[in-house]
Amino acid sequence: MTKYLISFDDAAMVFTEEELPAIAKAASDVGEEATAAGVWVFGGGLNYEVETSTVAPDGSVTDGPYPEAKERLGGFAVVDVPTLEAAQEWASKIAVACRCPQRVRQFLPDPTFD
Repeated sequence: MTKYLISFDDAAMVFTEEELPAIAKAASDVGEEATAAGVWVFGGGLNYEVETSTVAPDGSVTDGPYPEAKERLGGFAVVDVPTLEAAQEWASKIAVACRCPQRVRQFLPDPTFD
């Protein structure tokens, strides 16, 4: 099996405050379905009301990315499925639940440590 990242841009998810409970329920239902199918690894939405920081290779920490950035990851799911097509099927279910397009990317294979 192969792990795939299914994600969406924060700006892609447009809804009213009244629609949020139905969207949250639909997304939760897809997560439960994927769990029952044995393909769910991990997922969630990201909170942009909490400060974000960037840590550089030298250990220095800066604020950001900033709200004016063109793209911000809004949420994601990781599924472990046999094919890209299977990952796209799960992405389609998530797209319907979240009412926004989803990106699908394959993870590199786990490295072997000796």
